[in-house]
Amino acid sequence: MQTADCDILVVPGLAGSEEEHWQARWASRLPTARIVEQADWHRPEPEAWCGRIREAVDAATRPVILIAHSLGVIASVVVAPSLPAGIVRGALLVAPPDIERTPNLPESVRAFAPIPREPLPFPALVVASRTDPYCTFERAEDFAYAWGAVIVDAGESGHINVASGHGPWPEGLMRLAGFLKNL
Repeated sequence: MQTADCDILVVPGLAGSEEEHWQARWASRLPTARIVEQADWHRPEPEAWCGRIREAVDAATRPVILIAHSLGVIASVVVAPSLPAGIVRGALLVAPPDIERTPNLPESVRAFAPIPREPLPFPALVVASRTDPYCTFERAEDFAYAWGAVIVDAGESGHINVASGHGPWPEGLMRLAGFLKNL
């Protein structure tokens, strides 16, 4: 599969993805990509966020690829079982936060707990960093195995966002291309 063959739904996390974030950059450069907008990026509500993802999938006219970051990963995993079968062909899940164990997270983020532990109904790659302040690599690896996903070790990459130096994130685009090639 190539990017032209699918609707790419970009699912940001808490506070959305600023202009320099790799998700915003990809959404503006990949012609079939669009950001799943949320009504309130700063006070996430699981039902509303999952509803927006479901609406975006329902509106797709081609097979769907989800590209989620941080809390967007958790929202995507929460909503996955309720999505129409066969529409989502795969997901790139980057820097999942451990909303169950990370201290000092906003209560609105904790409302997404518990983190689902069932296999996803589509292939997925989980890209995780060994220095993510919101999730240990071991927990991300555990999530990936529970979801039936392939884990990708991003090394010491922080939260894989602008603050950790991942503006355009060309390595991520290469991972996406390789993932799509195998779908």
